[in-house]
Amino acid sequence: MITSLLVANRGEIACRVFRTCAELGISTVAVHSDPDADALHTRTADASVRLAGAAPSDTYLRGDLVVKAALAAGADAVHPGYGFLSENAEFARAVQDAGLTWVGPPPGAIDAMASKTRAKALMAQAGVPLLAPVDPATATEADLPLLLKAAAGGGGRGMRVVRELERLPEELAAAAAEARSAFGDGEVFAEPYVERGRHVEVQILGDAHGTVWALGTRDCSLQRRHQKVVEEAPAPHLPDQLRESLHDAATAAARAVGYVGAGTVEFLVDPRGRAYFLEMNTRLQVEHPVTEAVFGIDLVALQIRLAEGERLPDEPPQPRGHAVEARLYAEDPANGWQPQTGPLHALDVPGGDGLRLDTGYAGGDTVGVHYDPMLAKVIAWAPTRAEAVRKLTRALVRARVHGPVTNRDLLVASLRHPEFASGQPDTGFYDRHLAALTGPRPGQELAAVAAALADAAARGSRFGGGWRNVPSQPQSKTYGVHEVRYLRDRDGWTVEGVDRVVRAHPDRVVLEVAGVQRDFAVTVHGDQVYVDSPAGSHTLTAAPRFPDPATRTAPGSLLAPMPGTVVRVAEGLAEGSRVDAGQPLLWLEAMKMEHRVTAPASGTLTALHVAPGHQVEVGALLAVVTDTTVLAAPSAQEDQEA
Repeated sequence: MITSLLVANRGEIACRVFRTCAELGISTVAVHSDPDADALHTRTADASVRLAGAAPSDTYLRGDLVVKAALAAGADAVHPGYGFLSENAEFARAVQDAGLTWVGPPPGAIDAMASKTRAKALMAQAGVPLLAPVDPATATEADLPLLLKAAAGGGGRGMRVVRELERLPEELAAAAAEARSAFGDGEVFAEPYVERGRHVEVQILGDAHGTVWALGTRDCSLQRRHQKVVEEAPAPHLPDQLRESLHDAATAAARAVGYVGAGTVEFLVDPRGRAYFLEMNTRLQVEHPVTEAVFGIDLVALQIRLAEGERLPDEPPQPRGHAVEARLYAEDPANGWQPQTGPLHALDVPGGDGLRLDTGYAGGDTVGVHYDPMLAKVIAWAPTRAEAVRKLTRALVRARVHGPVTNRDLLVASLRHPEFASGQPDTGFYDRHLAALTGPRPGQELAAVAAALADAAARGSRFGGGWRNVPSQPQSKTYGVHEVRYLRDRDGWTVEGVDRVVRAHPDRVVLEVAGVQRDFAVTVHGDQVYVDSPAGSHTLTAAPRFPDPATRTAPGSLLAPMPGTVVRVAEGLAEGSRVDAGQPLLWLEAMKMEHRVTAPASGTLTALHVAPGHQVEVGALLAVVTDTTVLAAPSAQEDQEA
């Protein structure tokens, strides 16, 4: 029996495992890097062990240090979570060699399946349909588009779509570097990229006595950067014959390697309904809660019981209803999905029947630069798909998320989109619809009114709150493109576009428009104003009365779009180099993803302020590209003299 368990991970998944351990009476041990010293998973565990450093390669990817931590803390079992070392067979062996219980599949099964290239070879021998691999060294135009993938891990890291042959060497190098950083292994392979395919997977669970369950399907087609954003179970609109064939192929894959524990077999379903094996993830998936909701089970508890040698019943429970999960990321979808960092002032998501929140953060925490930008997962279950989607949408709309920019508005717009409502979105959903989904949102003008009146009320309170101190002249306040004009006198408020100001306090404003009253909660943190209402939330920034000259930058300046580490500079790049508009100049790593910084215009690199290994803050000046045609252009006076 397991009495004390260490989770070799961080954030949301560590908190998730700790929750089940508490229910089972198992004490818990966390490991943490220096930036995670006060993280939620560190605070939640019964004990914690420091892994000195910040980079994953120095901390969460150091299997030797994790095993030492488990022994030092008196743990008798290790759960790997997902990512990091979860699909590392050598780590699993090291855990077992130390006399600890490994809460995961046998190392031999990880060996067989954790490498995507070896897994495909094994599946080919079993007769499972595959996409034919492509050798990047001999690829031609006829092979395009290609998908580059990391052999040693998933989660979108090390993945690139290549549509132009001349970009292949550059993208191979970038994919390998990202895979090496995330998984400690830079092996990358290529396969055909299927346009408008659906990502469908099967959850499997096996015991040490030969029983294997296929716990239904999940559809994970809504993805950005090859990382899942919205997942659901069961996968909608799959023909029964296809569903059964996926179940059969998944259980065959598990039996082929003597699989024990929880795993996922992933498939790509093309527009004609043909399914191809993608990979088997020998770990718990991020999206496992939708399967738990539909089958009424706790997969983490089952993992622990299977590690203790328990036997599964011959048949799994019967599924019921539908579940949908949305991943809340600290990122800006409208600006290249750039990760966002900073203080998380509030994270409150409505609960209730059929709703669940899995998170590694709480209000007051800080979102750092070193790890994945996922803040939380919101899961909704209901008897039907339409009800589950509606319930999840409402929870996201009413959530209070104050701090870094998030994808919350994108999630709401995605769930409301007709293509998603049809139940047949594909992996190209955001390629086609992102611009429309991230456009201006209704209600922002009224939110600006609420923010302006709350600000006026706060200033009135600070200066005594008496009507004698209230200016009788019209006032204005600007938030983005919205200028709010209002007048406050002894008779109350007058606001353009508003019938009546029912109430205006520093933290709450009630407005009546067209006979309907709208209630707004207003919260200010620094220069950010967060306006929450039952119809949605808006984050506003008041325009300064006098722009700060220090914010101005010279033309051609390349500023860091996010805090991160410079991992590469283009080969041969130096001051004086000639560059073309859009040419990649350097690469930043932030939150385990690489981000390319390109030349804003054609010209000459006149300054380069960074080198590989440099840490930079958001807005830092990285380089300057000077448009030489502008410099060379004669002045009007020179023209006259000529």
